[in-house]
Amino acid sequence: MDTQFAIWDWLVFALYGAVLLVSGWWFNRKKVETTGDYFLAGNNMPAILVAVSVVATSQSAATFIGGPDQGYRGDLSYLVTNIGAIIAALFVAVLLLPKFYQHKVTTVYELLERRFGGHAKRYAGIMYLFGRVFASGARLFMAAIAVAMILFDNIETQSVALAITVLVATALAYSVFGGIRTVIYSDALQCFVYVLAAVLVLWSLLDMIPANLSQIVSALSSPGPELASKLTLLNLDLDFSTSGVFTVWSALTGFVLLNIAAFGLDQDMTQRMLTCRNAQQAAKSLVTSVLLVIPVMALFICIGLLLWVFYQRPDLMLSQNVTLLAEAPSFAGEKITVFMHYVLNELPAGVKGVVTIGVIAAALSTLNSGLNSMASVLVEDIYRPWREKRGDKNDERHFVIVSRGAMSLVAVTLAIMAMLCFYWQRYTDMPLLAFALSVMVFSYSGLLGVYFSVLFTRRGNDKSVFFALITGFLLTLMMQPYIMTWLLPEAWRFNLGFTWQLCIGTAVSFFICISGKPAISHQASRHKKETRSS
Repeated sequence: MDTQFAIWDWLVFALYGAVLLVSGWWFNRKKVETTGDYFLAGNNMPAILVAVSVVATSQSAATFIGGPDQGYRGDLSYLVTNIGAIIAALFVAVLLLPKFYQHKVTTVYELLERRFGGHAKRYAGIMYLFGRVFASGARLFMAAIAVAMILFDNIETQSVALAITVLVATALAYSVFGGIRTVIYSDALQCFVYVLAAVLVLWSLLDMIPANLSQIVSALSSPGPELASKLTLLNLDLDFSTSGVFTVWSALTGFVLLNIAAFGLDQDMTQRMLTCRNAQQAAKSLVTSVLLVIPVMALFICIGLLLWVFYQRPDLMLSQNVTLLAEAPSFAGEKITVFMHYVLNELPAGVKGVVTIGVIAAALSTLNSGLNSMASVLVEDIYRPWREKRGDKNDERHFVIVSRGAMSLVAVTLAIMAMLCFYWQRYTDMPLLAFALSVMVFSYSGLLGVYFSVLFTRRGNDKSVFFALITGFLLTLMMQPYIMTWLLPEAWRFNLGFTWQLCIGTAVSFFICISGKPAISHQASRHKKETRSS
């Protein structure tokens, strides 16, 4: 196994480091004086730049590594889930973004304060922070594993720890001073880098496969006896199991909910849109980002399709010395994706370096976003209300300093979570990594139920919000196979795809939230007090 960098790879790596240094200095030149600048960039970011930032935030290192695996093991049906993304984007653009701008919120959870009071805002913010620490920490772990494999030729503890430290330190240093403005510009740069890396991998595969394009297409459309075409786009099977999450029916239900939560209720994504001048520009950036994601995701899936030809069709590879992959590849005894196997064993000098910085770029774009968004919730939804309750003076310079400290705290927390994933993955059978990667879906169930009650009813109060958030999380958690194995006899266990779990969790959370007696909104209560005093 030849995984060592050649001189061209190191040159590419050094060039990328230089670009990070120069761009980091350039993007951080503007002085930040208020939290409005730090978390919302003064509501002055161009819609197209925000759209690219949203794409970069949604395409983590997990997508960079896992996207090709989807194409290798499956077909094109994943792309149909973008139907749900488009519907969700229109929903958020029409119903949520105007409300966020109307109330001039910094975090999306401030909307709950208008309806239910400060407790509800904090409950939702804490739910988001809990899920985001696990989800972002797991993605950081996956990126660090890939970087350690390529750079250090091993996945020993010290190598993974060093990769985690470098990724977190780079992300923090890059964006801690400039805030969200720097994050958005950085995202655009990182998006260009990892898309370029994917294009070069695709080109490398096409160059190494001796068959022509028509032969490749024919092989993918007829992969073998009793095997469905790998070019299948529309899957109309009514399958509620984990193997049926990429069907048309799932795209029109669970994926709509998933994307409403991601675009409108997850501060990590929604914060980007809130940096635009107004709701119309924010909506434009959201819809544009959804359309841009389609070709980017198609690129990664096509890499997986070509990897299938490369490793599973020796007849098309002719005299090329390629070993047929009869089982999942491994590295140092650990299972890895076929994409990582290809990167470690087959990529030519120079391209391997570009792929390495592509993984790093995908990780940095997600990390930058998570650091700033989690800091915004910590400061605006938890720290600022606590300080105001004490009657302390609202000094914006103080809050900017605290915001930078919050980003540093979040960075350390994510690094710890990533190392926890490493040890748990290596030394126990409990699927903590699976939990960490899916925990935002668990959080989304309760958040969706609560926000739907805000948008479509006048019922609920801070207590019913709390129970809705907790129930949504726990109910979705209980439907996981590893939890059912512990709690239920074998006859009672069932296999349900995460999109359908999200539908059930959202519905139950919604009914729990509206079961609470209607509470006078925080805004109405304040107006009532002012009327009495006058």
